[in-house]
Amino acid sequence: MRRKTLSDAGVADLKARAARYTFPDPELRGHYVRVMPSGAKSFVAVSRDPNGKQVWATIGAADMMGIDKARDDAREAIKRIRAGLPAIEPKAAVDTFRTVAENYMKRHVAAKGLRSEREIQRCLDVYIFPTWEDREFTGIRRGDVAKLLDEIEDGNGGRQADMVLAIVRGICNWYAARNESYLSPIVRGMRRSTPVKRERVLTDDEIRAIWKHAGQAGTFGDILKIALTTAQRREKILTMQWDDVSVDGIWHVPGADREKGTGGELKLPGLALDIIRARKRVGENPYVFAGRTKGSFFSGVSKAKTDFDQHVPIPHWTVHDLRRTARSLMARAGVDSDTAERVMGHVIDGVEGVYNRHKYTDEKASALTRLAGLLKTILHPPAKNVLPMKRRARK
Repeated sequence: MRRKTLSDAGVADLKARAARYTFPDPELRGHYVRVMPSGAKSFVAVSRDPNGKQVWATIGAADMMGIDKARDDAREAIKRIRAGLPAIEPKAAVDTFRTVAENYMKRHVAAKGLRSEREIQRCLDVYIFPTWEDREFTGIRRGDVAKLLDEIEDGNGGRQADMVLAIVRGICNWYAARNESYLSPIVRGMRRSTPVKRERVLTDDEIRAIWKHAGQAGTFGDILKIALTTAQRREKILTMQWDDVSVDGIWHVPGADREKGTGGELKLPGLALDIIRARKRVGENPYVFAGRTKGSFFSGVSKAKTDFDQHVPIPHWTVHDLRRTARSLMARAGVDSDTAERVMGHVIDGVEGVYNRHKYTDEKASALTRLAGLLKTILHPPAKNVLPMKRRARK
């Protein structure tokens, strides 16, 4: 006997068959439950448009909505079909996280020439898009942000989670400035780590250990040596091009807009030049420290550092510590503070920085020579049984 009613329980009881079939809803003409061989069920509606053409419309999955809601939506769909309209009223396009993020990258990051563009894009591709790519932007809540940060913290550490948080905060604030009804889900207290001002300077023994293994660590080892002999930022070393180093050993460190400053023209000491000249060009790749892909520079610093630490178990050191160590060694070698700061590319404040346009090429060359001399002494210290000769007192 044909059913007179159909409840949610009745929909759940419908059994799958070898072929797809539709079960009519006895309470609404034109409304059916479609049952697939896999057992999946969905609500569908059917009617004829003004031209007499039969039109089927899927209302929704049976495991996502009840039959009462399905009947209401089916009635509306049938009315629209009979009126010659689309069965389901088109929803207004919503901004997904990806569309907002890509707009942010174009209109803010790229437009302002932010130097962090490459790293922001990497974090989006690796940590954020896999989870939020198709999420409705305004539907991302504080709990969603906290969950994402928890996952990153557990897998990649608190500092990486905080970097992602900064990117998400920037995107949310940018979107809020363009949409008066949007409220950012980011609040104070969401950081996963406490900022710590690093003061790590490597000891002589640590310098010797790093330098020794760097000779066996390929490209990454050469990068560490150049960092220690030039005191330049990691990004400048990684992107060093063959054309940047002249035949007479001057490295023209390129600068960019919105950059804090660079070392400018640096006449490299022999200790650094020997490392560069010993490297081989890779085809037409312009970079001294070439990457694996065509025309790219070395990009595997994190992995290389992890592998390096397995051979040189020095506690709590970073590649940037080499720059700080080189600065300290220059002071130890008698280099005056202003010259050392100019070698590192730090901006000189005040009137001195505004009006003094001298390039300090010779002074910086002397500073790096002194740094190299001290490094050689550290790497090859005199034997302990060799005592310095006493000077004769003048008569």
